[in-house]
Amino acid sequence: MKLKHFLSLLTACLLAACGNDPEGNVYNILDYGATGDGTADDAAAIQKAINLCSENGGGTVLVPAGKTFLCGPFKLASHVDLHLEPGSRILANPDESVYTESAFGGNRGEGMMWISGKDLQNVSVTGTGTIDGNGVAFMGKELEDSYELKPVTDFDPRPHVLTLTNIRKLVIRDISIRNSAYWTVHLIGCNDASIDGITILNDLKIRNGDGIDVDHSRNVRIANCHIESGDDCICLKNRREFEQYGPCEDIVVTNCTMISRSCAIKIGSENTDAIRRVLFTSCIIKDSNRGIGIQNRDEGTVTDVVFSNMLVDCRFFSNVWWGKAEPIYVTSYPRATGNHKDAGWRFPKGATEGRCGEVSRIWFANVKCISENGVFIGGDIQEKVNNIHLENVDLLLQKRTDYPGGIYDKRPCQGEGFVHDKTYGFYIDTASDIFIKDSHVTWGNPKVTNIGGDIRRKNVR
Repeated sequence: MKLKHFLSLLTACLLAACGNDPEGNVYNILDYGATGDGTADDAAAIQKAINLCSENGGGTVLVPAGKTFLCGPFKLASHVDLHLEPGSRILANPDESVYTESAFGGNRGEGMMWISGKDLQNVSVTGTGTIDGNGVAFMGKELEDSYELKPVTDFDPRPHVLTLTNIRKLVIRDISIRNSAYWTVHLIGCNDASIDGITILNDLKIRNGDGIDVDHSRNVRIANCHIESGDDCICLKNRREFEQYGPCEDIVVTNCTMISRSCAIKIGSENTDAIRRVLFTSCIIKDSNRGIGIQNRDEGTVTDVVFSNMLVDCRFFSNVWWGKAEPIYVTSYPRATGNHKDAGWRFPKGATEGRCGEVSRIWFANVKCISENGVFIGGDIQEKVNNIHLENVDLLLQKRTDYPGGIYDKRPCQGEGFVHDKTYGFYIDTASDIFIKDSHVTWGNPKVTNIGGDIRRKNVR
């Protein structure tokens, strides 16, 4: 018996003994036809092992160490733990033609599914191996600040890594995910989900490369993760394609570190329902374009959200990325109209323009920020953004790049996408009941450009 195969069998026995698989049902994908040579597509073998495991009552599907398993799309199943041994790798097939199932149902404009699961229970993806989305293989030429996106016809072939829909009791633990071509982990209508100790390392030049998207889901815990992504690291939302799954609520995020070229922590911009009862605590954001952002652009509401005990470090990047180094950003503006690739899904059926919902009862406590720009709070009318509390929010403003200051980013919104003014510690434009307590602004060196002062209020009640 080869040493590697012996070690895989030993790992399987240990998994059973440690309780990961109480019945000892372990399905090594090599035994079902996988080659692990990094060239042949092993999706059929992986699917065979998953299906048999689930049909037999559940257990562990083992991805053994030391091999790269190239594969196209496959689906998870109930009562199955997909376990990646140390040194194992699942690699997305670079052939765009194998990705045929939309990640957004009837909306084919925003990518396809690679690894997916729907209407399941008791599903887990664990281990310290790697899932590699092969992202650059799906990009156009490399630009200075990003990759060029290939032309899209009737659909975008870029694969999302994990698309998990209507799953009850979901665990994603310890794995590394790299190089997603689109969204990385997308939870849709899930209930009772735990994401713990995972690492996401996406290419910072790949647009739409979100880390974790929690969409119409509830009772979700995200902890002890490190995420680097060109787009948002952790994003809560309610997409119009999945309205049947209800609000996004009861979410806790703790002890995570994040780097983003867009917004490290974002709520929105897609929000057709309610996002409520949310806690982010003890997180670090560094070298990002925007830190903490509530970006409401649809008719849904955002209420009862707490951000506490956080360090936020931001800087300017190019206009390719939304955001202008705002460490904290709380907004509600109607979504822009236009001929976007999925414009038919942006507004309610039959509508040609949208409206935006209320953002209220938001608390920031003990947040320390270093940035080239200040906090921005605003809405389309005074009452839309209200009851925002900032306590012990300290800002150190200092220049770090050659990009000019005196600008805030409202995109995507109707009308002008940018606010051009001087740089302020706190910029509040059309809002009500904004409470700032025991907070400080320090103007460091080198000085930011266009200094206006500690606080600017426009149309505030």
